[in-house]
Amino acid sequence: MTEISQQQVKKVIQNIEKVIIGKTEVARLSIVALLAEGHVLLEDVPGLGKTMLVKALAKSVDADFKRIQFTPDLLPSDVIGVSIYHPKELDFSFRPGPIVGNIILADEINRTSPKTQSALLEAMEEKSVTIDGMTLDMERPFFVMATQNPVEYEGTYPLPEAQLDRFLLKLKMGYPEANEEVEMLTRSQKTPPIDQLEPVITLEELRHLQRQVKDIFAEETIKQYIVDLATKTRSHPDIFLGISPRGSIALLKASQAYAFICGRDFIIPDDVQYLAPYVFSHRILLQPEAKYRGASAESLVGELVKTVDIPVKRAVK
Repeated sequence: MTEISQQQVKKVIQNIEKVIIGKTEVARLSIVALLAEGHVLLEDVPGLGKTMLVKALAKSVDADFKRIQFTPDLLPSDVIGVSIYHPKELDFSFRPGPIVGNIILADEINRTSPKTQSALLEAMEEKSVTIDGMTLDMERPFFVMATQNPVEYEGTYPLPEAQLDRFLLKLKMGYPEANEEVEMLTRSQKTPPIDQLEPVITLEELRHLQRQVKDIFAEETIKQYIVDLATKTRSHPDIFLGISPRGSIALLKASQAYAFICGRDFIIPDDVQYLAPYVFSHRILLQPEAKYRGASAESLVGELVKTVDIPVKRAVK
């Protein structure tokens, strides 16, 4: 990673912190997902700044920002787009939906039906949408950040495993500290900080950073370590559904992006250990008995990380 690239990443984080106070880790992890060309699921109670985080990130990189408010009556065509018939030309033309953009906010994604949720599957995985036999490739970068409320379940639809698997990371905002909340009140007293935010890098610079991330070196022992972690989830007695190979690939890509942000051109075991709970926890299903005991996916992944042997050989190219 060049010094210029590192400065660009720092500028984006600092710009986001002008709006989102005290959430440096969440901002860093969001950028990890963006640089790894993945997507983020933000799960937390209302009012903690989930939507503001996405807006701040989009403004910081000068991206085409689209917001989709998911409601029970939303249809797949409302997301993807629709073909419109023109009588004069005797032909159809495709009008893209809000999914066609650079940074997409899928607000309260669990409030719409599984049928509409599935409209995101192709876009998030293949970076394209298909309608009436026509496939439209997304402009890069393409980044989806979805939000959902973990408290209110009335009128919601749990995300299916196939949908959850499309998200690289699952993050939580958490409540701010008292002094941070006071600072929020001060900054919001006159003009909302988001209105004053200016881009700090261009989309082309972001694309260049994403290309650099792919060159981050992963030694064979690191890859084996990731596979060992995934394998452990498949045989654990408290886990009904373990990590698929897609989850292993996701952890590798996230580790590359995190190493890049840290200023290294190689992955170390600490990167994998740190990111494993964020990458794995939403991809596993617990046994009913484990749920009754109060176990959580995050705690189980944390325990597994401690039990798998760490590669001794340092991952240097």
